[in-house]
Amino acid sequence: MSTTGRDMVKRIKGFAAMSPERQREIASKGGKAAHEKGKAHEFTTEQAREAGRKGGLSVSKKREHMAEIGRKGGRAVSSNRAHMARIGRRGGAVVSANRDHMAEIGREGGSGSAAPVEPEELSELP
Repeated sequence: MSTTGRDMVKRIKGFAAMSPERQREIASKGGKAAHEKGKAHEFTTEQAREAGRKGGLSVSKKREHMAEIGRKGGRAVSSNRAHMARIGRRGGAVVSANRDHMAEIGREGGSGSAAPVEPEELSELP
């Protein structure tokens, strides 16, 4: 009975079969050896900056990935109750300092039809 390529089970061998820790250890030794021999590439600050910029551009094209990053950040921030309370107090101080706005809210019964607070007003608070 002959075996074709499709029937053979592909096995992971060599570097790919090693644990990530072992791969990192071997790669680190290779990098150190290259530096000792003077064969390793030394990035300038400008080269590193450009590489980071290109990587950022590439990642930011992936809208779903960027959306997930935003959701994680939002969840992390909103889970910090003290931080959210500070934001609320700052916003509340601006809104309540505007007596006309507060009177309008009272007349409308809190329906939210009064004018919103401008973002620059929030930045003026301590």
